[in-house]
Amino acid sequence: MQRPWIPFPQTDCFMTATLTPLFNRDCLVNSKVVPQERLGELKDSTPLLADPVALRKQLQQDGYLYLKGIVKPQHIEAARQEVFARLAKMGELKEPAHEGIFSGVSHRDQRVSSRGEFWQSVSEGPHLRHLTHGEDMHRVMDLIMGEKSRPHDYLFLRAGVQGRSTGLHYDYPFFTRAHDQVYTVWMPIGNVPVEQGPLAIVEGSKKFKDLIDPMNGFDVALDKSRKATLSQDALSLAIERNTRLLSRNFEIGDIVVFGMYTLHGAFQNHCPLQKVRLSCDVRWQPAALDVDARYFGKNPGGTTGAGYGELQGAKPLTDDWHVR
Repeated sequence: MQRPWIPFPQTDCFMTATLTPLFNRDCLVNSKVVPQERLGELKDSTPLLADPVALRKQLQQDGYLYLKGIVKPQHIEAARQEVFARLAKMGELKEPAHEGIFSGVSHRDQRVSSRGEFWQSVSEGPHLRHLTHGEDMHRVMDLIMGEKSRPHDYLFLRAGVQGRSTGLHYDYPFFTRAHDQVYTVWMPIGNVPVEQGPLAIVEGSKKFKDLIDPMNGFDVALDKSRKATLSQDALSLAIERNTRLLSRNFEIGDIVVFGMYTLHGAFQNHCPLQKVRLSCDVRWQPAALDVDARYFGKNPGGTTGAGYGELQGAKPLTDDWHVR
């Protein structure tokens, strides 16, 4: 079976250093080094694109798919440069902006009238949208779902500086108001080695019934008495449950697809070069199913109704991230 969209060859057009094999750099959780025995590589399911039935079985079994070469390198470079150019205008990146080096300062609040409107304009940049919502992604998501797929219009773009991380959570409380046949696509926009704080998935977490059962019916926007993020951090959970945190030295063209019942977060960015980790999340679903109106349309309200202003990315890079 011909697979015209993979693998796309990599380029070094915006690399500043050679990536090392996974775990030649430390993975950090709350500034603690994760022991080697609590780490593992995401399984490469790219060969299964030639066998869609086996691909879907793998997704159901593991709760995720790690796929390489799905989007064209030139599309990634264009999106990366587009986003970083906007951040550089806010004084948040050193020049040349495409290297993504944090400046340590921000003039965003002095230069834009609305954080939300600014971040929406960045998130709707034509090169970024061509990357995240273009033909390559539609084709692979149609294949994974076995039917016509549809992405949310609302996307979660993140630029994480040194010290930033994301706590463990399931996506169920955010995106299942209409149904749970929703899939997250996490995409690094450029090479993201482990020291930059990439995605980490908890191995076997789709079988954690003690966490999943109480979560059923939980909508984080409607129930303000609880948070979607677990109070337990990734390292202590992995030790307690004798499991591993799965990640990769992500390269251009990689994506990770996972469902609403896969526990995940992001390691802490501790890159000594102060490189910004740029990534985005887009949710996809079967086109035939009902949609959650919060995430669709010209000006989607997002989870809380506050639009793009509710996102981590809307904050200046100097601001701490919130926890939901």
